[in-house]
Amino acid sequence: MLYYFFQHIWPDFPGAGLFNYLSFRSGMAFVTALLFSLLVGKKIIGRLRQLQIGETVRDLGLEGQKSKEGTPTMGGIIIILATLIPVLLFNDLKNIYIQLLLITLIWMGFIGFTDDYIKVIKKNKEGLAGKFKILGQISLGVVIGSVMLINENITIRTEDFSAQTQQVQKKLGENFRPAEKSLKTTIPLFKNNEFNYENILKSLKSSWAKYTWLLFILIVIFIITAVSNAANLTDGIDGLAAGTSAIIILALALLAWISGNIMISDYLNIMYIPGIGEVSVFISAFAGALIGFLWFNAYPAQVFMGDTGSLTIGAIIAVVALFIRKELLIPVLAGIFVIENASVIIQRFWFKYTKKRYGEGRRVFKMAPIHHHFQKLGWHENKIVIRFWIVGIILAAISIISLKVR
Repeated sequence: MLYYFFQHIWPDFPGAGLFNYLSFRSGMAFVTALLFSLLVGKKIIGRLRQLQIGETVRDLGLEGQKSKEGTPTMGGIIIILATLIPVLLFNDLKNIYIQLLLITLIWMGFIGFTDDYIKVIKKNKEGLAGKFKILGQISLGVVIGSVMLINENITIRTEDFSAQTQQVQKKLGENFRPAEKSLKTTIPLFKNNEFNYENILKSLKSSWAKYTWLLFILIVIFIITAVSNAANLTDGIDGLAAGTSAIIILALALLAWISGNIMISDYLNIMYIPGIGEVSVFISAFAGALIGFLWFNAYPAQVFMGDTGSLTIGAIIAVVALFIRKELLIPVLAGIFVIENASVIIQRFWFKYTKKRYGEGRRVFKMAPIHHHFQKLGWHENKIVIRFWIVGIILAAISIISLKVR
């Protein structure tokens, strides 16, 4: 709203020109989301208490676990509202990437809210049936994948290395081919790091290339579902999911800004994505909302995000990574999510395998996800969370450095 007001209605207002800069709007979105979540979050938590929307905690034999009984949940509402307000104020809402991110935010927030509502209000511990969660994630994946394939405003510009071969001197920012519709993505740490999904089917049978659209949509569905559920698993102790996600989101904001800046993209020899810079404003707002929420979610937590927050966080991370063509970087950037998810898969597989083979199930970890394993070892929640944050920062740094290291 403010963006359009100063762009089209009152462009001569002193300082209106600042709204032309992504850096200014990103900073304002971050601060606005942070302040909103701090100021309004307490009221929302109070309201959740009044409605007796409290967490029901199963006794898993973890220290301090039962003391969390009754702590308000559905705190993801704070994150969603604190993101929406600055996005509506500072983003260009005509941008297709922003429209899709708003759909993701509201759609996954609704699915998570429904799950929390059934658990807390309806007192059904099972929550929303797993098949409906998966169906919601698949639906979102189909929408995101289809729009990326069809919409003419979703394009990329790759570098034209023939100019260097012919020893033609060009200015920085002039080495890109014209914008094109493409299913190319980026493979981290490789010199020729652009990869087209079409090549997967071509390598099997050349005539299958026409089905690349279907392969792409399936990949989008898988990434959104996997990351969304992994973020949900990570939300197990105070401050872990919110803090880890904030680190990932801030790294994605930087990557989006770089990918949308033709000069820096040229300097780093990465694909330039027209219009993607606008995403950095959205992500900055989301990061501010997460950090503001962390104020209340830090140990001892005054509120839990619930599935309303965790499913939404994972979906936003996945969709942004797809937009900036860095989805293959997710195993590194979101390494904490991957480790948490892998620990559950390993635990279940090993338990079933040993039970079938030896008649008695055995475990690799004392408890899964892996953050509970460290709790069983006697680590305090704060120590686990802060060390996971440190690992997350290291992984984010490696992800950013990978732009130049090939």
